Amino acid sequence: MDMGSSLGRAEVLRVVEAVAQEKGISTDEVLEAMEQAYQTAARRKYGAEHEIVAEIDRRTGEPRLYRELEVADPVEDYTRQIGLEDAQMRNPAAQVGDHILDPLPPIDLGRIAAQSAKQVIVQRVREAERERQYNEFKDRIGEVVVGEVKRVEHGNVLVDLGRAEAIVRRDDLIPRELFRPKDRVRAFLYDVRHELRGPQIFLSRTHPGFMEKLFEQEVPEIYDGIIEIKSCARDPGSRAKIAVISKDSSIDPVGACVGMRGSRVQAVVQELGGEKVDIIPWSPDHATFVVNALAPAEVSKVVLDTEAKRIEVIVPDQQQHIAIGRRGQNVRLASQLTGWDIDIVSDTDDRERRQREFRDLTQMFMDSLNVEEVIAQLLVTEGFTTVQDVAYTETEELAGIAGFDEEIAEALKERAQAYLDEVEQNLRAEAAELGLGEDLLGYDGLPLATIVELGRKGIKTLEDLADLAGDELVELVPDAGVSADDANAIIMDTRVRLGWIEAPAEDGQGGDAQEEPDHR
Repeated sequence: MDMGSSLGRAEVLRVVEAVAQEKGISTDEVLEAMEQAYQTAARRKYGAEHEIVAEIDRRTGEPRLYRELEVADPVEDYTRQIGLEDAQMRNPAAQVGDHILDPLPPIDLGRIAAQSAKQVIVQRVREAERERQYNEFKDRIGEVVVGEVKRVEHGNVLVDLGRAEAIVRRDDLIPRELFRPKDRVRAFLYDVRHELRGPQIFLSRTHPGFMEKLFEQEVPEIYDGIIEIKSCARDPGSRAKIAVISKDSSIDPVGACVGMRGSRVQAVVQELGGEKVDIIPWSPDHATFVVNALAPAEVSKVVLDTEAKRIEVIVPDQQQHIAIGRRGQNVRLASQLTGWDIDIVSDTDDRERRQREFRDLTQMFMDSLNVEEVIAQLLVTEGFTTVQDVAYTETEELAGIAGFDEEIAEALKERAQAYLDEVEQNLRAEAAELGLGEDLLGYDGLPLATIVELGRKGIKTLEDLADLAGDELVELVPDAGVSADDANAIIMDTRVRLGWIEAPAEDGQGGDAQEEPDHR
């Protein structure tokens, strides 16, 4: 380890090259590690108060030592500074503030110093090797890698990737899957992290990306970009769904992924330990995509709620258990695949619910408009669901309903308006009893019924309303149909009206509204 004498200078360079090749790092990184070790040993010999610089000649392997000195006038610290006159004798161009290198005689490392230097070199080389591993594998995130099982610890599988070691944690293994040392394993590289022990490389065989990459390897059309995998959902070891679309209308994406006699999909299934794979044609139409994703179940009807991203799927009674799947597996995977919350309803349940809603609406119109059952039923059949619908519909439109005439239409509108007036009077009377402020009653961002409901919950002024958070408003009036976005907009609007914040500039001009200190 004696860089000055025990090893010949040419031999030093040969050792450096051998270490660099073995560890997969550059010779410069090894030489820098040796320089640091040489510098550490020199500081112990000459004193830590000196600023020691060590160099190893890249061509000859010759080690050199210097003491770095700062040019000063006057000199305050003789161990780290040199006078201007002395410095200019060595270098006529030297100026105050410059640094010069004062050569020192090489040192002969003793046994203890050599051991310390060796530890420094080993540590630096290990750090360089770890950095190389991190830089190499962080760019391979999203790839499938192949390695050999090194050992299994507490259910976690440690995999030798050749120039690095990776881990497949127990949760990232397919259930009932067993690996033994020396087994070959394919897995999806999903993360590389810097940790105290060095870079940790994490592999998974349950990640949806693993299945996507397996299909990419088995299906040339996916590799070439002709067929695109839009989404994938897995219940590892049991079942999976994958949505595909073809950019070439002459190529069937499902058939291409299945392959001749199922050869392509079977290769994927075999790698995944028998996991059944449903290949679904992707569609830009949400309803069609959800129906496809629920295969093999047949669907009678769908009802979409795009705002909540929820879809209700009505299926024949005998298909309900197929649509839901064992332990809800089919509907759960379809929901993950499409990104929509899916509610499965049987035809019988849907029919009973519609009958119940029909009866409830009929009774509501009979009570509020004081009409016979047949007239109330006609209104419900025509799609009327509130008294407001009747009050604000044109007379001609109402009269056009089969069984109605202009006289009946006028009478219905009058009764509807009278009912609404009575409801408003009752609400205003209750608002007075509750002591609601005029500023809150005059706020046009919420209907009067919702404002009175807030008054019952203790919100009695516009300031009380502005002091709420959006989610608090939603919780206070759950039946008002106020969404989270609407609630946030209402709160911001009230704060602008009260002058707590500035109104956002129109057409994107100016900065964002800045909220003032809390008024609570």
